[in-house]
Amino acid sequence: MPTVFPPPTPARDTAAPPRSLQKGQQTRSAILEAALGLASHMGLEGLSIGALAELMGMSKSGVFAHFGSREELQISVVREYHAKFEEEVFYPAMAEPRGLPRLAGLFERWVRRVAVEIDSGCIYISGAVEFDDRPGPVRDALAGMVQTWQDALARAIDLAVAEGHLRPDTEAAQLLFEVHGLILALHHDARFLRNPDSIARARRAFDRVIAAHATEAGPRAAPFARPPFSPSFIPGDPRCPSTPRRCATCSSCCTRS
Repeated sequence: MPTVFPPPTPARDTAAPPRSLQKGQQTRSAILEAALGLASHMGLEGLSIGALAELMGMSKSGVFAHFGSREELQISVVREYHAKFEEEVFYPAMAEPRGLPRLAGLFERWVRRVAVEIDSGCIYISGAVEFDDRPGPVRDALAGMVQTWQDALARAIDLAVAEGHLRPDTEAAQLLFEVHGLILALHHDARFLRNPDSIARARRAFDRVIAAHATEAGPRAAPFARPPFSPSFIPGDPRCPSTPRRCATCSSCCTRS
């Protein structure tokens, strides 16, 4: 299986780039951050050079100079989203021990990522709806990023089998399908139906799916402990004890200042 989510390449010890290049890179990063925000709320198809130029207070030609085309802008947003997903979900979970602890960590951080995106949307999910029947570079970029993530999950499942936490007859592809389905159901119920219990239900469903495949050693290896300040209701739920605001620790709604 090819390597997935490789660690970032260490920075080389080189001279600082010219100031004009630094400024150009900073401007491009700022445009990309604004584009990511727009795409999260309006979809990749909602992106346009004109809308970004107005948002950034720039000319259309100024924005165009950084990306060259609307398609390249969309692909750059997909890559930026994937990089943030890696930072928030994949790499932290790699610090967990191999086996079920790592698999559970991937799922829990994925759930917390969805909790953040309830008010905006997941570009992986919305992009699949927009481009499922539209072949081209943007669809290829989206599908490639999603496949990379699924390969990482499949590898985590295989390691859980190798560590003796899941039964030897566990079919990684089927378990992956079920776990991915839980996230899709969570996104639908939390974002569309505004079901306040959706996060708790997704977690319970994951525990049940894993229990169906776990060996006796599995539960001892991964007790599925949830992090503090991680409520089971979605941001904006009336049961929240404070004005909803995102917590940098749990990426959800809580009272932490």
